[in-house]
Amino acid sequence: MSPVALVTGGSRGIGRAIAERLGRDGFDVAVVASSSVSATDETCRAITAAGQRAQGYACDVSDSVQVKALVKRVQQDLGQPQVLVNNAGIIRDNVTAMINDEDFDRVMDVNLRGAFLLIRECYLGLLRQRTGSIINVSSVSGISGNAGQSNYAAAKAGLIGLTKSVARELAERGVRCNAVAPGVINTDMAINLVSFLAGSDSTYVTGTVVRVDGGLAM
Repeated sequence: MSPVALVTGGSRGIGRAIAERLGRDGFDVAVVASSSVSATDETCRAITAAGQRAQGYACDVSDSVQVKALVKRVQQDLGQPQVLVNNAGIIRDNVTAMINDEDFDRVMDVNLRGAFLLIRECYLGLLRQRTGSIINVSSVSGISGNAGQSNYAAAKAGLIGLTKSVARELAERGVRCNAVAPGVINTDMAINLVSFLAGSDSTYVTGTVVRVDGGLAM
């Protein structure tokens, strides 16, 4: 049986590219979209064309009930995830004085709470396997901040703190947790890094934040 990867935000953009790359790397992939299962169809077709199993799911990652059900279904359909890629994210950009409560809360819920919930639900399964990789997609905004993105930057900075804390908890059991912080980059660069962090060549890498930004956050 092939190892299983779960990728949130996998229906488009970087998430889709990551899911497809992991399929080419030999993973069976659970592709998660926020809107509908049909949104994952093209990603799943590309993965099955590469010879791997793929299954699409719809889930609001900020909803703990939906996340619990999602992970249970993935375990039943494909098996226990060995790789978790927390890529789901949204933006609600505005200057700080104009960000309303709803836009602040929603960005925090999807970008930070969602990653926490997925990690929590996969946590014990990864511990039992004594192997695995959690990859959180942060941003250079979470490192250096960005005008007009105080909500987004705060969520992405929080994701870095989450990454380091989880890495410390899981390191002794052979499970890694790292963050990728893209800037304005070619998508292929980001997925190559995720591929490395998901695979066996990175077994001595954990608790780190890797910037892929051409030096933007220096």
